[in-house]
Amino acid sequence: YILQLHSNSDKGDGSVKYILTGEGAGTIFIIDDTTGDIHSTKSLDREQKTHYVLHAQAIDRRTNKPLEPESEFIIKVQDINDNAPKFTDGPYIVTVPEMSEMGTSVLQVTATDADDPTYGNSARVVYSILQGQPYFSVDPKTGVIRTALHNMDREAREHYSVVIQAKDMAGQVGGLSGSTTVNITLTDVNDNPPRFPQKHYQLYVPESAQVGSAVGKIKANDADTGSNADMKYTIINGDGSGVFSISTDKETREGILSLKKPLNYEKKKSYTLNIEGANTHLDFRFSHLGPFKDVTMLKIIVGDVDEPPLFTMPSYVMEVYENAKIGTAVGTVTAQDPDTANSLVRYFVDHNTEEDRYFTVDASTGTIKTAKVFDREETPWYNITVAASEIDNPGLVSHVPVGIRILDVNDNPPELDREYEIVVCENAKPGQVIQTISATDKDNSANGARFHFSLDEGLSMNPNFTLRNNEDNTASILTRRRRYSRTTQDVYYLPVLISDGGTPPLSSSSTLTIRVCACERDGRVRTCHAEAFLSSAGLSTGALIAILLCVVILLAIVVLFITLRRSKKEPLIISEEDVRENVVTYDDEGGGEEDTEAFDITALRNPSAAEELKYRRDIRPEVKHVPRHHPSSRLDSIDVQEFIKQRLAEADMDPSVPPYDSLQTYAYEGHRSEAGSISSLDSATTHSDQDYNYLGDWGPEFKKLAELYGEIESERTT
Repeated sequence: YILQLHSNSDKGDGSVKYILTGEGAGTIFIIDDTTGDIHSTKSLDREQKTHYVLHAQAIDRRTNKPLEPESEFIIKVQDINDNAPKFTDGPYIVTVPEMSEMGTSVLQVTATDADDPTYGNSARVVYSILQGQPYFSVDPKTGVIRTALHNMDREAREHYSVVIQAKDMAGQVGGLSGSTTVNITLTDVNDNPPRFPQKHYQLYVPESAQVGSAVGKIKANDADTGSNADMKYTIINGDGSGVFSISTDKETREGILSLKKPLNYEKKKSYTLNIEGANTHLDFRFSHLGPFKDVTMLKIIVGDVDEPPLFTMPSYVMEVYENAKIGTAVGTVTAQDPDTANSLVRYFVDHNTEEDRYFTVDASTGTIKTAKVFDREETPWYNITVAASEIDNPGLVSHVPVGIRILDVNDNPPELDREYEIVVCENAKPGQVIQTISATDKDNSANGARFHFSLDEGLSMNPNFTLRNNEDNTASILTRRRRYSRTTQDVYYLPVLISDGGTPPLSSSSTLTIRVCACERDGRVRTCHAEAFLSSAGLSTGALIAILLCVVILLAIVVLFITLRRSKKEPLIISEEDVRENVVTYDDEGGGEEDTEAFDITALRNPSAAEELKYRRDIRPEVKHVPRHHPSSRLDSIDVQEFIKQRLAEADMDPSVPPYDSLQTYAYEGHRSEAGSISSLDSATTHSDQDYNYLGDWGPEFKKLAELYGEIESERTT
């Protein structure tokens, strides 16, 4: 039951009917339409809906007409403590540094209550700690968890599980409660110094241990973790600080002891080291717990090992002249057994390379001797390896490198440093430098650095060229006369003698080739002899042969083409109706007077016997005329020239021949006549005082003429 509705019009006779509408009407709330009593059909939850808005009206049951206006009323759901507090974020995992001060805040937890906080104490929550005393505490109102002890040590206990309870009704009896778990871990701080488990250690190291190798390990313990346990090991003093070194392995935090210098049992049998291990990351809040380092003593015992022979030097350098004979002593290597037994040593050359075969070593004395002849210019250095082993224990072998320098002797004459292509211009002047030459010597500079150049003694008075020694290992080639002519001589050969300054001095002779070329006024080469041109062009023999073959093939094609054209010559007359003018050429010379078949020369020898030959033989005449006979007395007296003229006249007037011109050649030369040269070039050979230098100013068209007259003028002056 919730409430009752009543209208003033209700007389109690049942004529009034009550109607309920709105939120939850008919489902959650029902009304008795006669009495107006309102009841709820189910339990209400304030946390789901705090109030309902309803409308009520009274109507006449008979007419269904409203007796009063509709009225609105609100039903509020009153809260009761039916919800316990809840921790929405639990369980919790937090950390706090060890050795923290008491009361250090760790975490604040919060619980919520769904009940109405404005009505009573249903939503008033109070916090308390159920588990975790005496290490932690919680504020009842705020839920802040704090440390409850001084200097909580992680090394003693690291993890804690704390249970926090939240209770409503202000913690009174009958209130509802909820709880959560807070897992607290103490984080590490550097509050523990490193400590060596022992104050004295002993280590055995054989004397055969290699330099740089690890010979032992040592470790100091640190209860801290992470970077707080990092440490560095050092050797602070001791007689072995210069022989051993120590480093830190960051993964294992161990000290790695290594060998810096080789051990020798015969010289020192033990070493003592003081090793310190110290933290690298210090926390000054806990410096009063220090010092954060520790020291221990390490004694190293050197073990005796049978060692190979030891050379007196780590390497040897020796010298020998290149002209030394086979068997010449170069030098001596020495090795000794370092052990107390002092066994005898045997020497030998380690033949790993070809260079080792140039030398031998005496097995007993270690003396190195030559085994072959040397040439410093080919190999100036030899690097060999000499080995020494104990006679009692041949397996123990030591090696030493030996470098042998081959000393130079003056056994190579100097020579030109390259092939020279020397050119002299036709218009060169006396004393003009046309080339500077230099020399090279395969010997060492101490035996041939100074070169002397000179002309061959037999050609010291060369009329064309001379040589000047520049005293700087070079020489200059100079001209001795004014002009040179390619037409007279295009190549000159100049022998040059080169000597060095060695002991004894050596010399060699080389021949320089000098080509004459035409040059411009500024000295630029314009053209040289054909041979020089091809040489400068860089054409090889194969290229020249290929060019020659191409020329031959081209000429063969031209000859074949001309032959084919001649074989296809058209006939003299195509048809009888063709009345074109033709030129008939009879170019058969015959074989002379002895040839009686090639051509009939009877007409030339006896004109009277050739009367019948006046008809044309190239066509058949349509009208035949009886040949006219001339008196024999006239024919006997006529000469050949007159006979030819007569036959030409008859041929022109003969009606039996076609009406076209015909050229007949009888190869008559006529009388001999003398003809002289009309060239003006011969006039240059006459003696004249005329100066032709002005021809060089007329331009490039007269350059060749100026050169010709210039050569004649120079030859006349010389």
